[in-house]
Amino acid sequence: MAPPPPSCPITPDRRYFVVRGRLWRMANPDLPEQARARLVADLMQARRDVGKALRIKDADAERLARQAVDAAKRGLGERGPPWWNDGAPDYNRRMVRNTPYAQWHGTLTIE
Repeated sequence: MAPPPPSCPITPDRRYFVVRGRLWRMANPDLPEQARARLVADLMQARRDVGKALRIKDADAERLARQAVDAAKRGLGERGPPWWNDGAPDYNRRMVRNTPYAQWHGTLTIE
């Protein structure tokens, strides 16, 4: 996926970015560029499909589109098992204040 906006801090280990005090897992940096580009294109199309399904109130299409979003995010490494293999726990979607990143985050002046 594209990098987060410049105003979103990235943890020192580059595993997460922070939005409104919540950690979000970064994409796997070891993905080959072609695979990453394909998955990002799939993700963007699936997000458009979610929006379309919501506009036309098609619950079946929405369900399928959300499944496609999830599949792309899993492929990118943003969901599912962590892409790192050092045994460190996954703090995806957790409030940064409740994680070992709290002290680091407290030193930032942005966000």
